[in-house]
Amino acid sequence: MNTNAHPIQDANAAAEFILGGNATVTLKSTATGKHFTFKVQQPRDGGQVRFVKVLNGPDNEASYAYMGLIGSNKRFARTAKSKIGADAPSHKAFSWAWERIAAGIIPDGLEVWHDGKCGKCGRKLTHPESLETGIGPVCENR
Repeated sequence: MNTNAHPIQDANAAAEFILGGNATVTLKSTATGKHFTFKVQQPRDGGQVRFVKVLNGPDNEASYAYMGLIGSNKRFARTAKSKIGADAPSHKAFSWAWERIAAGIIPDGLEVWHDGKCGKCGRKLTHPESLETGIGPVCENR
């Protein structure tokens, strides 16, 4: 995680951040210390689905592999183009965490971190309330 990373404590704020359209989110187990970083992005056409990719290489900006999508029904699923198998630890972690976050729960033992940038527009967050939610004040009002 980078030095600008900040935890999101509220499940609804975490869900809004993840679905923002331009989110980089790290999910961490406090029990094991294991973490995975994901990019969750809106398609170019501005549709309701979100593409989910997992960091799987040394380049924090470019080493992401497509895992699946969050549909308009807010469920995460693999697709024919998924590069990560359903048995992969990163896939299991995202699937498990997203199911709970979408239900309004951040379970004990799970930390949800944003990367210090707005989950919608990608600009650096500086406003204290924005650091809590991962969404900047301008984007919050959209």
